[in-house]
Amino acid sequence: MKLQRVLQYAKYLLSESIEKGEIAVDATAGNGHDTLFLAELVGEDGHVYAFDIQQEAVDATIAQLKENGLEHRATVILDGHEHIEKYVTQQIAGAVFNLGYLPGADHGIITKSETTIRAIESLLNLLKINGLIVLVIYYGHEGGKEERDAVIDFVSQLPQKNYNVLRYEFINQKNDPPFIIALEKKK
Repeated sequence: MKLQRVLQYAKYLLSESIEKGEIAVDATAGNGHDTLFLAELVGEDGHVYAFDIQQEAVDATIAQLKENGLEHRATVILDGHEHIEKYVTQQIAGAVFNLGYLPGADHGIITKSETTIRAIESLLNLLKINGLIVLVIYYGHEGGKEERDAVIDFVSQLPQKNYNVLRYEFINQKNDPPFIIALEKKK
């Protein structure tokens, strides 16, 4: 066995939690890679809700889905993830975040701790027992360390009788390598 890279491990965790026919959320659609992955996981009878505040990201995500013939499995929403509860009311099996900025776009447009934590709270309320929220935390940019610290502080306070909280990271890598926080709902 070899250790999985952060993005591989995020996908592994999601694939262990989300089954065909279930609902999943991509809280930061970005270039659409996670939305596409989730659309494959939920199958023909499931659905994915993807959120982003940038039109560029919404367009890229829709293009990614269309290119793979899966646009009918997802709703891509131009809105912040802090408004998830306005769009998603069903129980979800899993969700993913890639915190930071949209690769190849304006690095001044970043995820922020207040909206991220609000989104996490909403998703925890919708999450099925044994469901997972996976946060891939990129923090090597302006404002990134503040968001990282606020998210870690928030998830560290979640009651252990209700949630398992995992941190997965490579501690010998340089230049602020991304890491994962995974939240599993126990009851």
